[in-house]
Amino acid sequence: MKFLRNLLASILGFFIALFLLFMLFALIASAFGDGNKVTVKPNSVLELDLSIPIKDYAPKSNDPIEEFLDLADEKLGLNAIINAIENAKTDKNIKGISIKNYTIFGGVAQIQAIRNKVEEFKESGKFVYAFADVYDQKNYYLSSVADSLFLNPIGAINFKGLNAEILYYKDFEDKYGIKMEVIRHGKYKSAVEPYLTNKMSDANREQTTSFLQSIWSEILEDVSKSRNITTDKLNLIADNSLGRNAVLSKKNNLIDTAIYEDVYSQKLKNAVGKTYKTITINDYISSGKGRISSIEKNKIAVIFAQGQIMYGKGNEDVIGQGIMIKALKKARKDKNIKAIVLRVNSPGGDALASDIIWRELELTKKEKPLVVSMGNVAASGGYYIACNANKIFAEPTTITGSIGVFGAVPNIHQLATNMGINAEQVSTNKHPNYSAFEPITKEFYEVTKEGVEFIYKTFVNRVATGRNMTFEQVDKIAQGRVWTGKEALNLGLVDALGGLEDAVKEAAKLADITKYRVRNYPHYKKDFKDAFKGFPFAKASKNEILKEALGDETFKLYDQVQQLKKMKGIQARMPFLYEIK
Repeated sequence: MKFLRNLLASILGFFIALFLLFMLFALIASAFGDGNKVTVKPNSVLELDLSIPIKDYAPKSNDPIEEFLDLADEKLGLNAIINAIENAKTDKNIKGISIKNYTIFGGVAQIQAIRNKVEEFKESGKFVYAFADVYDQKNYYLSSVADSLFLNPIGAINFKGLNAEILYYKDFEDKYGIKMEVIRHGKYKSAVEPYLTNKMSDANREQTTSFLQSIWSEILEDVSKSRNITTDKLNLIADNSLGRNAVLSKKNNLIDTAIYEDVYSQKLKNAVGKTYKTITINDYISSGKGRISSIEKNKIAVIFAQGQIMYGKGNEDVIGQGIMIKALKKARKDKNIKAIVLRVNSPGGDALASDIIWRELELTKKEKPLVVSMGNVAASGGYYIACNANKIFAEPTTITGSIGVFGAVPNIHQLATNMGINAEQVSTNKHPNYSAFEPITKEFYEVTKEGVEFIYKTFVNRVATGRNMTFEQVDKIAQGRVWTGKEALNLGLVDALGGLEDAVKEAAKLADITKYRVRNYPHYKKDFKDAFKGFPFAKASKNEILKEALGDETFKLYDQVQQLKKMKGIQARMPFLYEIK
């Protein structure tokens, strides 16, 4: 007995010591972090380097150990980037902006929002320069806003127009005896088309061509205005790759001068008028410039819904009804919050979770004004949760709509037969069951189809009520079809074109307030066990290891199959297989 007491005491002592050591480590890490706080030095140039992933909302980790050991994932928040550029306009230490990227990990709508903010920055009278060894198309779109644009003499500009690639699996399914049983509503609901055919349908080609042309026209108009090149000439440049070297780029006015980076540095020095320091956008945000300081009592809540919609709690990368309901209730109960903006960046997902979030938003709208701001994509389930707002804003290049639903279940009957496997079932009742080892029955198909039709009608009715349209009007532009923000405005699916700032201003107007500060939601908290996931031995995630082993293209196939496996129930999801290049 004494031995057991001593053993338990030793175990308890070990865990107490471990906890105290952990807390001491956290305090040391926190103190160390405070000692290395970023400051903005005089005569600084803000370097707009967007070569790390951009999310609409990327709150800094509150884990001092993670920060101390540099274990947090690198990411930039669009809201913080916009705020930083806004602050830079009046920051006496910032003399100008230097855009320096090789590539940009962000969507077209995000880039357009940043570009518009840089355009505003130029009105302050400060300079904007851009340099790259090579410009990809997204980087050139952003950089073209600069007063002066420079390229390495041996560099190139990949200005070529847009294209989208979709992988089709029907022949693969037939060859190996694996297939997806699909039940859908909407002739444009192309999320599942690759499992039904080995080529693109006319309907899907029509919608893809339409939204690509709409996005491309926005890029052309913006570049045309900044570089004083007609859109016809820009299309000619894209058709004939007339930016494929520095000589052609200069000849066609895509750049101002071809120079090396050391000469570019000298030009920055000349623009500042003296020796200068550069500060990256990430460090500028870390210095506290990623937020707009205010002591106003009135607040506008901005609730970020980013990622796929999945039934459950949710997190920073997944929209779950749990975390969304919690955030909405907090915003409703706070008497100082006068209006709410829902920022949506989602291709949709689980239909049930979408409807639960829709319901909570409906309750919220009865108490406080609700405005939606759409990011890169707010389609299918992403549009479902947006459709009942008082006002909806979208960027011209936002991908939205896709009002349609589907159900999909894997079937390996043929594969099992080929391998000599036979599955037998025993049931107590006649309810149509489904087995992946047996062909789908007519009864199961009909029951599932009924569910799909019910969700589709509910979806259309939600949109019709929210947008003050008839069922027939919505159904005509629904059918799973994807639209851009510009197209959606003409169709009545959104109210205005603009970014998050515009949506916040509209929310304040609806709440009848002129002075306010912004409060961001949700608040993400890690479980204790999650704090250790970023340690060196665990830093390389399973996906990173697989991507390294399989290569980008093969991993893409694997990742798409994994997404399908996560789907449960009927889906209100956009064609996630689009890859716009």
